[in-house]
Amino acid sequence: MAPRRLTGYLAVRLAGAVPLLLGVTLLSFTLTVYFGPDPVYTLLGRNPSPAEIEQLQQQLGQDRPFVQRYVSYLARLLTLDLGHSEASGEPVRNLLWRTLPVSLMLLTPGFVLGLGLALLLAMTAAWHRYSRLDRAITHLSSFGMSLSFVIIILACQAVLGVGLGWFPVYGWEVNGPLSYLHHVSLPTLAMVLANLGYNVRFFRAVMVEALSAAPVRTARALGFGARQIMAHYVLRAALLPIVTRVVYAVPLLIVSGSLLIESHFGIPGIGRITYNAILSGDQPVLMAVLGLASVLFVLALTLVDGLSRLIDPRLAPR
Repeated sequence: MAPRRLTGYLAVRLAGAVPLLLGVTLLSFTLTVYFGPDPVYTLLGRNPSPAEIEQLQQQLGQDRPFVQRYVSYLARLLTLDLGHSEASGEPVRNLLWRTLPVSLMLLTPGFVLGLGLALLLAMTAAWHRYSRLDRAITHLSSFGMSLSFVIIILACQAVLGVGLGWFPVYGWEVNGPLSYLHHVSLPTLAMVLANLGYNVRFFRAVMVEALSAAPVRTARALGFGARQIMAHYVLRAALLPIVTRVVYAVPLLIVSGSLLIESHFGIPGIGRITYNAILSGDQPVLMAVLGLASVLFVLALTLVDGLSRLIDPRLAPR
């Protein structure tokens, strides 16, 4: 697909994603307003007077109609004027800019290492499918899928942190490459173990299907080696579902994955401020994080759409 045609197609897709983005932001805004914690009682305590409630509702804009509040929320999202945290008073935009790099530094090693190890194990299992090695990898992957992410985190902390004392269990005192590796190793291990089983099973299924294709059977009959077949035939055939899974995993990892890891390890990233906002009923922070997740989700959809047409030209529009 020509670059100019692809650029035009992606522009059309982005424009078409606007209604989806509006729908997702409307849903998240509705859930936060009607089912989230009430900031009035969070700020005033348990037994405020009616006059105090009315006054604070006017200050927070809760006395305005729902549509007007939603339009105001969209306008603030577009201009990145996300208000101030009700818990700390810090501008939410500054809070996100300060915590997002920490989350990326924390999550990137586990994400990359986990994908690389999963691909290696999946290729090994697929090439030796139905063998003892394949069954061992499959059974271990199924066992990993049965374990809760929280259980894996607690086990890593108990054994490698508290028991052996190799890594810090809580905190993020990073002031150089060595201290970064020291603090990121335990969360990275927990991430890899938590996601490895799911990725191995998915990648193995995709590669087994690719190995059954006619070009692979022909390459085997011609005497091509395992590395050449996996690199030139199997990975190419399996690239589209793998890329789709990886791209879709990024928004979920930044929002939900960081929440679990950062809250358990005490790391000041976007997941930790989301966790604190849930506990304190900090609506501006919650709505900003949900808005960020919505934008990332729509961008992931568009990116997958474009990459699928680059990988498989048959999907390109006529």
